[in-house]
Amino acid sequence: MRRRVRSSTVVLALFASLVWVTSAGAATRTGAESLPLDRLFDNTAVSDDARPGEADFDGTGASLSAQDLTAAGWTPGRALTVQGARLTWPHTRAGEPDNVRADGQSVRVRGRGDALAFLVAGTDGGDVSGAGTVSYTNGQVSAYRLTAPDWRTGPLATKAVALPHLNTPDGQLAEKARLYVVTVPIAAGHEVASVRLPSAAGLHVFALSVRADTRGWTGSWAASTSGYPAVGPWTDRTLRLVVHTSVGGPRVRLRFDNTFAAAPVRIGSATVAVQAAGAGAREVPVRLSFRGTEGVEIPAGAQAFSDPLDFDVPVDANLLVSFHLPATVAAAPVHRQALQRSYVSEPGDHTADGSPAAYTSVLTGWPLLTGVDVGGGPGSVVLLGDSITDGDKSTQDANRRWPNVLATRLLGQHVVPHYGVLNQGISANRVIADRYPGDGVSTDTGGVSALHRFDRDVLAQTSARTAVVFQGVNDVRWGATAPEVIDGLREIADRGHERGLRMLAATIAPCEGEALCTAADAERSAVNAWIRNSGVFDGVLDFDAVLRDPGHPARMLPGYDSGDHLHPGDAGLAALAESVDLRLLSAPLGAR
Repeated sequence: MRRRVRSSTVVLALFASLVWVTSAGAATRTGAESLPLDRLFDNTAVSDDARPGEADFDGTGASLSAQDLTAAGWTPGRALTVQGARLTWPHTRAGEPDNVRADGQSVRVRGRGDALAFLVAGTDGGDVSGAGTVSYTNGQVSAYRLTAPDWRTGPLATKAVALPHLNTPDGQLAEKARLYVVTVPIAAGHEVASVRLPSAAGLHVFALSVRADTRGWTGSWAASTSGYPAVGPWTDRTLRLVVHTSVGGPRVRLRFDNTFAAAPVRIGSATVAVQAAGAGAREVPVRLSFRGTEGVEIPAGAQAFSDPLDFDVPVDANLLVSFHLPATVAAAPVHRQALQRSYVSEPGDHTADGSPAAYTSVLTGWPLLTGVDVGGGPGSVVLLGDSITDGDKSTQDANRRWPNVLATRLLGQHVVPHYGVLNQGISANRVIADRYPGDGVSTDTGGVSALHRFDRDVLAQTSARTAVVFQGVNDVRWGATAPEVIDGLREIADRGHERGLRMLAATIAPCEGEALCTAADAERSAVNAWIRNSGVFDGVLDFDAVLRDPGHPARMLPGYDSGDHLHPGDAGLAALAESVDLRLLSAPLGAR
């Protein structure tokens, strides 16, 4: 019997809101009572393996292992970037108070941005939720709702990090301990002064910050991490990844994600260049830095942005992003289906090589690299999808995915802004069920569900303005009912709207003739009818109507069919992109 498990972060998004709740005088009083979070610590979650009795996170004597945290790169006082938010792991030793049990405390927090980010865990055996408030320096106050998944039973698919053990007074347990980063919206343009925590027994807060907005940057290219497979292994190798821009700009920064990992990964150095051909650069690659240093170590579950670099990024062109891995990497977060040949070098740091000579092996996925941002621009359109958006069955190295064709259309018109186009398609991905469980080394690279990856792959993307959801076929092919898929799509729309995004949906393409799809056509049609008529989304892209054979509407038009009856070929993908009314992509006033 199937049931859809609603994740804690999903529940959070449904309840988070921006409601002005009090007066300037009340806000002033709240600010006067505020203290830094570390001065409010009243619980000890972390113990040394040799002294487990020095911590009691959950009231039973169980605690997190200090040694496991160190192995994950989560060391005392370390700044971690997760979902675009910079959070600091408590600067305390094992056995000292390191978190707050949320009970209405007022925390001094400053900053402007698009969200508050909390590093949290629950200890009540299930999701723990409560309402709090945000006070701003202009005297306004807004409300939010925070939900913390349980540290022992919460979903691995949405965790920031999972540790392999629990410490207890009776010995160490081989059971995963989870920590979560959860974001809630705040008022755009207002400076935060303080945050009133919820009163919720069992909700623990380790860190809190304002996630800065990404104004001044536009996402030009992105890929979602679809799993954590074995790779290489690579030791002292340079990876040269080929990625295709949508918009250009005078500055560039790159994003690397160590999603799903249990250990840190070290990037020794990195460069960017415009591709000439293959692994060859048009000019000498330009070196990147990370907070002023040549390389960076990315803790488990965290990400790293390179420093802004003056570099002219061309529109609609291939870049070479090269990075050296000095230590052995045997598994990595990967976007499996790149449909683009990238390259691995012979031993050594070859990031600065303009020549392709050292790059002797071909790579068909994108490990670690998840984003290329350019300076300026109007923001980005994020396409959340499955294999059709990922470009399955399109021509390799030709950039004929429908997101690429859409990006080219946007560049050639002046009706709407020249948005960046971010392809967040994952082959085999589903709306309501995880293919990859979200933790551990796995051969399955179908990703966690759209519900579980929505925060990371849409809300946290650079200057996202509009999202297009084109998913559901894999759900119905594998037995999900139309009401289950509809419930998931509605949830995604609600979460996007709560963050100020324009939300569009595309109907599921016809696919009769593919065995699993033929049997699911009634469910597919029911989902499409809901998408067209519900009014839940801000607009509909009727991809079903674009691709179907007028004489046999359940089937794809033969000229658009790649041959497997499920995936369009180059002509069909181009037809999808050409059918989009670009005016639907225009972000509403007040979007972040």
